[in-house]
Amino acid sequence: MSLEHAILVSLAEQSASGYDLTRRFDLSLGFFWRASHQQIYRTLARMETDGTVASEVEAGGSRPDRKVYALTDQGRHELEAWTRKPTPPETVRSEFAVKVRGMQYGDRAAVVDDIRRQREHHVKQLDYYERNAAKHYPDPSAVAEADLPVYLVLRGGIRTEQTYVAWCDEMLDLLGPQPNSAPPQEKP
Repeated sequence: MSLEHAILVSLAEQSASGYDLTRRFDLSLGFFWRASHQQIYRTLARMETDGTVASEVEAGGSRPDRKVYALTDQGRHELEAWTRKPTPPETVRSEFAVKVRGMQYGDRAAVVDDIRRQREHHVKQLDYYERNAAKHYPDPSAVAEADLPVYLVLRGGIRTEQTYVAWCDEMLDLLGPQPNSAPPQEKP
């Protein structure tokens, strides 16, 4: 997959300016496909040259004009062809996992602290996904057909974060209290 495909999917959902696309990546697509704002703008320019997207300038009135991108027929055909191709199994590259594996050769207490930080991050991400699901899909059995793909990806995010939190909990349980770590504070 390439950034072009992520942009094609986003524009298939709704036409957007470059700014709108960067916001979508920041708020949703970026959780599973990372791209900088510069990458998005460069890719949009290339896609427009290739003919998979077209832009139209919208007058901004009191605001600056904005360039709104939409899929072309060629872009729809490219997206359709891409969805037909089997997805290769994804390989995970995890600096964190390598660090855990090598903790016995380095600073074990620092790695345990990193496990705690990772857990905290994934708990926050899980909370974000679960709040999003509760707000937009309060009854999963009633998800509209048009919303089902977004819901399925959201569920994948929830399950991934649940697994990551459980893995961190398991590591912390198995590693036990750390001699160099401060004991947990008593709650008043």
